[in-house]
Amino acid sequence: MLKPGDMAPDFELPDADMEIVRLSDYRNEQNVVLYFYVRDNTPGCTVEAIEFSDLEADFSRLGWVVLGVSRDDCISHGAFRDKHGISVRLLADKELQACRDFGVMVRKEVDGVMRDSVQRSTFVIDRKGVIRHALYGVAAKGHAADVLQLTKGI
Repeated sequence: MLKPGDMAPDFELPDADMEIVRLSDYRNEQNVVLYFYVRDNTPGCTVEAIEFSDLEADFSRLGWVVLGVSRDDCISHGAFRDKHGISVRLLADKELQACRDFGVMVRKEVDGVMRDSVQRSTFVIDRKGVIRHALYGVAAKGHAADVLQLTKGI
């Protein structure tokens, strides 16, 4: 697991429009809120994405960009975005590169079978690429507002 003070691992992932996003592209330019979620169109993940989208202008005014990451593909992200009016950029981590690098993969039992799953987690990363907050196992509802408070003053 990553902790405050660690350098955020770089990644290269496509977004819902199949444009490549690199975390390093934001270095020295903008602060990043990077949140990992389980799946598109699940109840908690939908609430979380909508709440981050609703607060996107507030994050932007404070100098932050919000990026969401899940294992879903670009097509799923596009449909999820369009269906729910999500405005934050959603990144597809089909190979689990970023999920593993950020330590958000966990084993959990689903229908009596142990499976790898993404643990809902958020990282507040300053423009130098340093993790200021590493939040693992967060609840979806109200999380975006909590993160907005954490970004103030960074």
